[in-house]
Amino acid sequence: MAAEKLADLRVRTDDQLAEQLLELKREQLNLRFQAATNQLEAPARVREVRRTIARIKTLQQERVAQSQKV
Repeated sequence: MAAEKLADLRVRTDDQLAEQLLELKREQLNLRFQAATNQLEAPARVREVRRTIARIKTLQQERVAQSQKV
């Protein structure tokens, strides 16, 4: 399942990744507020968002490293 998500992220442009990262960070903030007020409906979503953010950041770092090699 993670490989499918990573493959989906790899086909996106740098701008699309940056935009999705911003959206996920907003969602993560909202989920934190919901958790603090005991209104969180899907606790597993917190983990999923956190991991997707990590995948995007890793992919961005890989692209920076590749561009510096060339």
